[in-house]
Amino acid sequence: MKIQEALMDDVVDDDDDDNDWENEYLADDAEVHAGDGGEGGGISLAGTWWDKEALSIAGEVSVSCDGDLKIYAFKTLANSTIQVRIEKLSNKLLIRCKGAVRCQNAVEHLQANLFCSQIKQFQSGSPSMTDIEAFSSIYRAKLEEAETAGSVPDNLSLEVSSPGVERVVRIPEDLDRFKERPMYVKYVTEGVPGSAVESDGIFRLVSFDLETNCCSWGLADVKINREKAGKGRPLSKKQREWRLNTPFDSLCLVRLYSEI
Repeated sequence: MKIQEALMDDVVDDDDDDNDWENEYLADDAEVHAGDGGEGGGISLAGTWWDKEALSIAGEVSVSCDGDLKIYAFKTLANSTIQVRIEKLSNKLLIRCKGAVRCQNAVEHLQANLFCSQIKQFQSGSPSMTDIEAFSSIYRAKLEEAETAGSVPDNLSLEVSSPGVERVVRIPEDLDRFKERPMYVKYVTEGVPGSAVESDGIFRLVSFDLETNCCSWGLADVKINREKAGKGRPLSKKQREWRLNTPFDSLCLVRLYSEI
C-alpha cells in the first residue's frame, strides 16, 4: 500500500456613493465547490466495489481518535486511490492583530514580546503533522486487515492531508465556528428578470439566522479592503457600516481568507 502524508495548507471617499467593494477578488476556486470530496470537503465516491468499505473504515479511525480528528473530506478514485482530509476540532489559531497593547514600561513590553500588537485566538481546525501521521498509521493498519479479508483491493494508495489554510466553510454548519475569521464569499443576486448576477468579496460575518436561513456580512478588516480607503488608511466609515444580506442558498462558495 502506498501512503502519502501531507500537511496542506489567507481610494474610497466617505462622500463617494460608490459602494462597489465586490467583484474585485480573484480566487482559485474554478474547480472547488462545497462537497466535492477535496478542498470543498464532503464525500465523493468513485463508485468502485470497495469505496464504501474504505469510507466505513475511515469513520472507525476517526472514532478511535477520541472524536477529535474528524473527516473533513473523503474521496476515492478509480485508480485505487483514497484521499482523506482530516480536521482537528480542538485546534486554535493564534493571529497577531494590529492594535496597541498597553505595557507598564519598556522592560515589560520587551519581556511580553508583543511588538505593539494584540494576539487573538480563532478556531483553526488544522491538524498537525503528528495528527496526520497518527491517523494515517491507524488507517493504514485497518486497510491492511481489510486487504487480507478481501473487502478492499491490495493495491490501494492512501493520501492523508489537512483541509488547507483557506478551507471551504460549510453553510450553515461552520458559520458559528469560524465567525471571527475573514472569509472569501462568492454569491449570486437577482439581475434582470430570469438572470442571476455573481459577485464576491472578502467579508466578515455579522450575524446569521437559522430560522430565516439568511446571514449578514460586513467588509473584513484586511489589507485588500483597506487599500480602497487609501494607502496606509484604515477602513472608511462607509466601509465599516456597509452590509450585505444573503440567503444561504445564494452562497456559491464561502472559504476562509488568509493574508499570509
